[in-house]
Amino acid sequence: MFPVRRILYNLALTVAMIVMLPHYLVKMRRRGGYAHNFGNRFGRYDADTLRRFGDGGAILVHAVSVGEVGVAWQFIQAWRKTDPSARFVISTTSSTGYREALKRVGDGDDAVIYNPLDLPCFVRRALDAIRPAAFILVETEIWPNLLAECEKRAIPVCLVNGRLSDRTAPTYRRLRFLFGPAIGSIRQVQVQSDLDAERYIAAGAEPSRTVVTGSFKFDVARRDEAKERAAGSLLESIGFGSGHPMLLGASTWPGEETLLCKAYLELRRGREALRLVLVPRHMERAGEVCSDIRALGLTPVRKTDLDANGTRPLGADDVLVVDTTGEMMGLYPHAAVCVVGRTFRSRGGQNMIEPCLCGVPTVVGPQTQNFRPVMADLLSQGAIIQVADDAGLVRELGMLLGDEAARRDLGEKAARAVASRKGAVDRCVAAVRDAIR
Repeated sequence: MFPVRRILYNLALTVAMIVMLPHYLVKMRRRGGYAHNFGNRFGRYDADTLRRFGDGGAILVHAVSVGEVGVAWQFIQAWRKTDPSARFVISTTSSTGYREALKRVGDGDDAVIYNPLDLPCFVRRALDAIRPAAFILVETEIWPNLLAECEKRAIPVCLVNGRLSDRTAPTYRRLRFLFGPAIGSIRQVQVQSDLDAERYIAAGAEPSRTVVTGSFKFDVARRDEAKERAAGSLLESIGFGSGHPMLLGASTWPGEETLLCKAYLELRRGREALRLVLVPRHMERAGEVCSDIRALGLTPVRKTDLDANGTRPLGADDVLVVDTTGEMMGLYPHAAVCVVGRTFRSRGGQNMIEPCLCGVPTVVGPQTQNFRPVMADLLSQGAIIQVADDAGLVRELGMLLGDEAARRDLGEKAARAVASRKGAVDRCVAAVRDAIR
């Protein structure tokens, strides 16, 4: 970054930090976890973290929040298969990402830190302490001062699983005079799709160093047999088991529960055995979801109530609301059809790979921007159904529920499509190791 650009960027960032300071102080007061290790943001670390840094040489991996931490951990595990002695420092921006990274690292020798604020003094202090052998960025977040300091110190930088969303891409392109030199300094830019490659190049990436490697998301998804057995037992105990095809609303967002309940009321005409299970993306919305269900004349049954009071047979008017966490992977294989949330009433989409992995016929709405390369792969294989609107959803669900052979065919294509795209993480690790030598 040229001096004038750096001055402009640093001034703008300093002003933004001052403006946002009251917001962060309130956050620290309300959420104790957010204040934990706040000094990391200024390049200051406690004795245990400094011990984990050792004499330097660790791979610094930056993962913004929870989703990126999962991707980063896949990358780290794949790296360790080829180099068991490697050490890693995971940096995050969010407190939820920090906690997730701590869970992954456990009592090992790796370290977890908050990314330093992107001002020269804090960046230098952080790199002086960590002394990384390489810096790996996961997906999107670009910090010009951090990348400039890495370039100055000859620390190789690579981006893995890169993507630029419809919202982010125009910003980077418009501010190319600020971010372009930083993006152009990245030794290898590994992206999820051709579109992401075009967007990174437009933002300043070197075309010769930009590679389409596919999405890590296919490798992250894992089946869980124990959860599948537990979910099967629960469904049998409440009368949602064999003989009762289940419509599953997965990771639903506001408004989508009402959509699915209305679809269910229409679809169950002539299909008395059909049952509905809803899993809201945020379990704290369960009360609101239950109110929406009651407004349509159905009876919500919360899983937490079944856990506390014991299971009981449920009927066609009962809708199971899963207001617990970590049980989605167990439910997928028991569904006749899965509808993925945040694709009808909110932009972006939730993970459609998981139900496909389990061989479940999967339907999504029009809003899947966050999974553009994944959707392109699945649609090209006829492995998923995407509908344009509510009417299309009811029509496709009716077709699938009325045709067992069509469900089986779609589910088999889905499982094959996911299996055929695994291995991106290993390929990326090999490419990164070659690039930083």
